[in-house]
Amino acid sequence: MASITSKLYSDDVSLLVVLLDTNPFLWSGENTTTNSLSFPKFLTHVFSFLNSILLLNQLNQVVVIATGLNSCDYIYDSSSSPTTVESLENGRMPALCSKLLQNLEEFLARDQELNKDESPPGIASSLLSGSLSLALCYIQKVFRSGPLHPQPRILCLQGSSDGPEQYVAIMNAIFSAQRSMVPIDACVIGAQHSAFLQQASYITGGVYLKPPQLDGLFQYLSTVFSTDLQSRSFLQLPKPVGVDFRASCFCHKKTIDMGYICSVCLSIFCKHHKKCSTCGSVFGQAHSSATTTSDRKRKTTES
Repeated sequence: MASITSKLYSDDVSLLVVLLDTNPFLWSGENTTTNSLSFPKFLTHVFSFLNSILLLNQLNQVVVIATGLNSCDYIYDSSSSPTTVESLENGRMPALCSKLLQNLEEFLARDQELNKDESPPGIASSLLSGSLSLALCYIQKVFRSGPLHPQPRILCLQGSSDGPEQYVAIMNAIFSAQRSMVPIDACVIGAQHSAFLQQASYITGGVYLKPPQLDGLFQYLSTVFSTDLQSRSFLQLPKPVGVDFRASCFCHKKTIDMGYICSVCLSIFCKHHKKCSTCGSVFGQAHSSATTTSDRKRKTTES
């Protein structure tokens, strides 16, 4: 099978798929995690960053996927937009801003309708697993579109907390990206680090960054995440201090430090079960070793 790199335009042509966190509980006025950065200012930084990516190379492509509370969808695709070369040379992207804002407004309205009946307390997790799946589906479509394609990578602009109930789906997407040699970059704008995105960047060879000052978000995006994969081989990009490899149990969807694992399907449980809920395998009793030792003692005393 031919390698992916043999089908590239060149080393500096990129396909950037941006996952935009639009969780309303994250950007609400009562939230203190992003109080230094409002949603309009956040979009301003993102628009400037997308503009710079398209200006770096005429063949670069940008795809934006909105990650909502209950759904996710494509809201911008530069390959199908009417952006002209003249607008790129002038440094202004009216088509990008207007089209993206219109699609984003429609997406937020649809996502709010799905969340009308439920109002979770605190900051609920966004549908990161769904947006990662959409990004990988689009990249696979590009791989099969012709003999030449840009070099793809995924950038997650995430601020919501991790959802343990999405652990299996997110890990499946991470391993799928690793197999396709698609790095997953992560820029965390929330108050806490994301264990899922730390693992995603570590496994796929991407870059993980949590900017200390959100006011300079565009500076972090342009200096760290605008570099193509070829340039990263000779640049000193930031490296995470540590990676949280903790998993989530399949029974209660909670993050655990120690647990039980099924030897057949590798499902993880926080407590001992008689039967695996995933594959149906029957587990042995936890106290079997204690009973065997007591039986041996009885036999020795009787003899």
